[in-house]
Amino acid sequence: MANRLSKIYTRTGDDGTTGLGDGSRVSKFDLRVQAMGEVDELNSVLGMLLTEALPDDVRNGLEAIQHDLFDMGGELSMPGHTFMQAGRVAILEQTLDGWNADLSPLKEFILPGGSRAAAVCHLARTVCRRAERVLHALHAQSPVTVVNLQYLNRLSDLLFVLCRTLNRHAGLPDVLWNNQHKL
Repeated sequence: MANRLSKIYTRTGDDGTTGLGDGSRVSKFDLRVQAMGEVDELNSVLGMLLTEALPDDVRNGLEAIQHDLFDMGGELSMPGHTFMQAGRVAILEQTLDGWNADLSPLKEFILPGGSRAAAVCHLARTVCRRAERVLHALHAQSPVTVVNLQYLNRLSDLLFVLCRTLNRHAGLPDVLWNNQHKL
């Protein structure tokens, strides 16, 4: 990193704008800023998940995903720059297939829950879906690389499978939805 932050506050955002990595300034409610925030929030929720006791392969995979999301945020902050490569989507797909191979087929919908790790992972999955929606809205206004859109789509699928994997690792079953459950 060439530039280090020596002073955290700059007061330049007091007017409701924020600086992008390319030096331009945009409104804090610009879709690009919203997308950057959603990706950052997703990365933070994955950081929460990493505080849990996790199998080594899961921990390593999530740490790599955090780096990818940081790259995605960097790409979003510098329009016209590309950091995310298509190979990262393929790695998500391979990881997803590997974790899913050990799970029984789903016959019912599942609810968020089970182990604490799975519950945090479900939160990450829903934040990922929201980030994907905002990124698509941005893409409609100002095109972003398709790799970013694909990555978030695959990541939400991977997180769903990971929720089930984490419950199985904890010795807990999936929390099945029961449409007969009434108060």
